[in-house]
Parts: sequence; C-alpha cells; structure tokens
Amino acid sequence: MQEGNEEPFNIRLHLAKDILTIQEQDVICVSGEPFYSSERTVTIRRQTIGGFGLSIKGGAEHKIPVVISKISKEQKGILLINGINVRSYRHEEVVQVLRNAGEEVTLTVSFLKKTPAFLKLPLCEDCTCIPSDQSSGTSSPLCDSGLHLNYHPNNTDTLSCSSWPTSPGLRWEKRWVDLRLIPLLHSRLSQYIPGSDACRKNAFQVIAVDGVCSGVIQFPTAEDCLDWLQAIASNISSLTKHNVKKINRNFPVNQQIIYMGWVDEKEQDSVQDRMYSPKFLALRGSSLFKFSAPPVTTWDWTRAEKSFTVYEIMCKILKDNDLLDKRKHCFSVQTESGEDMFFSVELDCELLIWEKAFQMATFLEVERIQCKTYACIMESHLMGLTVDFSMGFVCFDAASKAVLWRYKFSQLKGSSDDGKSKIKFLFQNQDSKSIEAKELEFSNLFAVLHCIHAFFAAKVACLDPMFVESQGTATTTGFPTLSSISCNSQTPKLKYAT
Repeated sequence: MQEGNEEPFNIRLHLAKDILTIQEQDVICVSGEPFYSSERTVTIRRQTIGGFGLSIKGGAEHKIPVVISKISKEQKGILLINGINVRSYRHEEVVQVLRNAGEEVTLTVSFLKKTPAFLKLPLCEDCTCIPSDQSSGTSSPLCDSGLHLNYHPNNTDTLSCSSWPTSPGLRWEKRWVDLRLIPLLHSRLSQYIPGSDACRKNAFQVIAVDGVCSGVIQFPTAEDCLDWLQAIASNISSLTKHNVKKINRNFPVNQQIIYMGWVDEKEQDSVQDRMYSPKFLALRGSSLFKFSAPPVTTWDWTRAEKSFTVYEIMCKILKDNDLLDKRKHCFSVQTESGEDMFFSVELDCELLIWEKAFQMATFLEVERIQCKTYACIMESHLMGLTVDFSMGFVCFDAASKAVLWRYKFSQLKGSSDDGKSKIKFLFQNQDSKSIEAKELEFSNLFAVLHCIHAFFAAKVACLDPMFVESQGTATTTGFPTLSSISCNSQTPKLKYAT
C-alpha cells in the first residue's frame, strides 16, 4: 500500500467502529539512551535541481514539530531558518520561508530524542555507519550517515548496529506505530483525483469532517481496494444512522431526518481542473438541503447553500449511457425551476441508499400534506388546480371556487408540456370512455410536473405492502429501514416534450 505522492512505503490499516487508524513501520529505541546532539547550525546551498535537497513534514496544524523527512545526506529537525524562528509555523509557512530564503540558507536544527512515527529510518544490508560525533557536522542519527541499521532477516522484530557508539543496553525494534487517526463520523471517501472525473487505480483516500486526510492509500488489487472501501463506507453509514437517530429526538415528526451523506457535485461552470466539489446532502422533513459541511447545530440548518421541497423536485439515477463523463454512480436532481444538478457517490450501494431515501422522503411528505394547489390559467381565466391524494385532479374557478372538473389519477392517460408554461392533460371519461383534453398554463411548470409525479409515485407505493410496512416503521422509530423500500416499475410517468 502507498500513501501520498511520496515514494511508496508499507502501511497498515486498522478499522474500528468509529475510527480508521493508519500505521507504518518505524524503528523505535526500546532500551538505553542513544547519542544525540541537541542542536546545530548548518549552512546549505540551493541545488540546481532539487532545491535545498530536503523534504519536510509536520507543522503547527498537526501538533508536531517541523522535521526533515527526506534528505540528500546533508540536511536535518528545523528550529531556525536564516534566524527566523519556525518552531510554531504551519507546514506551508515553513515551505514558503524556504522558497524565499535565497541561494543559501542557514538552518538551526535539533535532533529528536525519540524516533517519531512520521520519520522513516533507512535500512541497509551493510553497516558502515560513522558515529555522529565523528561526522562532518552535517549528519544525523535520524537521517542518513548517523545511523545505519543492519537488518537481520531471521529476527524481524529487532535490528541493531554494531558500530553504534558504546551505550550499554541499547536496543532498537521494528514496530507498527500510529501515523494518522481518522474519525469516521461524517468522513467521506474519494477514489477520484480531487475535482476531476479521473479515478485512481486501486486507491482511495479518507477525509475526516475536520479536514484531516488519510493520504492516498493504494492497494495491490482492485478486490482489496473494493473490500476496504465497502468496509469503511459501511462503518460511516452505521455511524450516520446512529447520529441521525439521536438528532431526530429533538425534531418533531414532520421534521425528521431521512438521509445525510457526502456527494460530489458537478460544477455548472466547471473549469478543467475543478469539475466536481464535495457537498453534503440531507433529506429532512419536506426539504432537500445542500451544505458545504455537515450540519451540527440547529443554526446550521438555516445556513444551507440551497434547499428544495422534495415533492417539487425530480431525482433520476443515471444509467451508463446517461453519464456525463468518467464518473460512475451518478444521479441528477431537477429543481422546481428546471435546473439540473448532477451528483456522484463512490459506491453503488450508496446510490441505492440515496434513491430509496429520496423515495421515502417524498412519500412521507405527500402523505402528510395530502393535497397541493397551484394557480393556473385556462382559456384566459384564472383557475386553481388541486392535486389531491384521495380524489385526484380538481380544477376550480379562482374567484368563485366553483369546481369545473375533476378526474381520478387512473383517468389520466397521457400528458405533454411545452417546456415553458403549458401542460396538456389527456383524461378518459368514465362513462363515454372518450379522451378529454385539458390545457393549463402555469408560472411554475416544473414544480407542478414534479408534484404530480410525486403524488403518482406515492399512490402506487401505497399498493406495495413492503413499502407501507417500512413507512410504518419510519413513523415509529424516526428512521426508515431503507433496505425494505421497493421501487415499482409501473409508476406512471409524465411525458416531457422539448
């Protein structure tokens, strides 16, 4: 397995219920006290290729010192750069100081007493080390010539160096040490290069809600990668469900959370290097919320980037021939204004969970409101069209409230629209069996179309015993059993004319 853009090295993953631990092998002094210089000042010159010939890790944001992790045999832990105290600097701030340091830089460095997990010691077959007190003054026990460990294949737990300065009881062991701890609640997975549709080969990264990243973890096979993806995604899902149950205790029945999770949204005006951005979607009560980060407090729910009424939007799972690019597991949401938003998730199971959750949220809201009325115009007269869960379609005069006509859902035999404002309904007369056309004009065409579709879907869902059973569970527990929701392929569909 590999991590980051550095040279590959072995790491080990440990998955617990609520945390992912990333470990790497390191060499630890387990007894005795090896010789270390405490502090030195060295001067190095910028190279034509490779800059100063060192790589740094750590920084104030990681709560660890800035240290030199890779070195070209001469360089060391940084305290001062050209007299500037960088002990409390963030990683990128130290990098910037080095970049602006000119052709020559004076470093004040110190050597750490213990070998930290974020430094990897070199191992070699032939031990020819020179004690650091006899070296040129520019070597370090933690870097290169100051400590060459002789690896004994017959004893993988203990490594020693015969030419190390005399120190009774000195012993080094090769151990797995924690490199990063990633809390999984509201963490997100990503197989894609950030912002793009390019999928990494057998690799992914995990990003915690506070921004801490695992780095890119690469696996030897696609099967191994998928197994880990699914295992981590399952733990994240379980934590999310548990968290939703706790949050729902503070919300009324009509404001319960049905779904929460990360997606990647395709940018409307995307540039080549930023096609997608991470977003957090939540289905709660009558609304779909889109956030840039998970809502934690009640106040956070009022600060969503956008919110939509679930029965006035349309969700579509994209098939292979509908995909916009190389991203898989995608769906679109058409808003009440007709705008299309495109999202992708990492796994097929996540796509299924989203689809079922959206169906459930829509069904519960239609069942709650029972009817919805929209203003419209028919033959130059102001009318009202009510979509009623029990009665079907009812058209009435806006002024007198007199009902002009009504039809059941089963009487709708077809429909079309002009994509702007007009819908033409084709109803079958129950007595004569003839088709009667009704054309209405709306100011919010897409909201009306989506609402009618939502009522049709909810009506059909009521005929499905499994769906009704899961809906009953949802109202009593506050969180639906999404896996028990079924899709009915016979759901009537409106025809959209362009």
